[in-house]
Amino acid sequence: MISSKDNARVKRWAKLVRDSSLRRKERRAMVEGPHLVAEALQAQLQPLALLVSESALAREETHKLLGKREPVVLSDAVFRSIADAETPQGIAAEIAIPQIRAKGHCVFLEAVQDPSNVGAIIRTAAAFGAGEMVLDRACADAWSPKALRAGMGGQFKTAIRQVPRLEEHLAGFDGTLVCTVSHGGVELRKADLPGRLGWIFGAEGRGISESAARHAKLAVTIRMAPATESLNVAAAAAICLYEAFSRPGARS
Repeated sequence: MISSKDNARVKRWAKLVRDSSLRRKERRAMVEGPHLVAEALQAQLQPLALLVSESALAREETHKLLGKREPVVLSDAVFRSIADAETPQGIAAEIAIPQIRAKGHCVFLEAVQDPSNVGAIIRTAAAFGAGEMVLDRACADAWSPKALRAGMGGQFKTAIRQVPRLEEHLAGFDGTLVCTVSHGGVELRKADLPGRLGWIFGAEGRGISESAARHAKLAVTIRMAPATESLNVAAAAAICLYEAFSRPGARS
């Protein structure tokens, strides 16, 4: 059992939890909690290390999740020093960030800085047939602990790229690009949504930039109650992706 926070492996795991540049450099991430660890295992990701706290090791459900895998056991205090959750559940895993084949619709995110919103959109994309996500550098890291918790395993089902310049990828997209506007667009439920779609969603508050919007072939507006100004970006994405998914013939 590892009982020192000064252990070199412990220091690296703690940094991997908190440092997005290290995650990008090493293509590694930490997933925490029984649900996310189970989702990673179900996606056939082979953990580079399975970490279990001393108290969690005493629980039957931990042994069921581990199966025959040999974990690295940490004292409770050391595990808490790594964990990001306020109430750690005593199990985590270091994984290689998966390379997933892009399929279906695509979601482009511009400057969405709240990791919970990024994670929620990834979860929605996975649920409604958008198998590719392209994020610009101003977005929160899709593999941060908060984004992973909000994604609820969506990161293991979606091809995710974070790129320096979003416009280059918008220009090269081989489908119909769609953006949302608060007023003046085609009402979403009446919009023609043909073929492969690329949905562009922007920063909380200001939406997408003019330069990104110029690439869109279609601007849609979500109908809302009078005097309602706007929706949270994750809510808007969920409505749009569900609308496209629910159209006849849209599901594979």
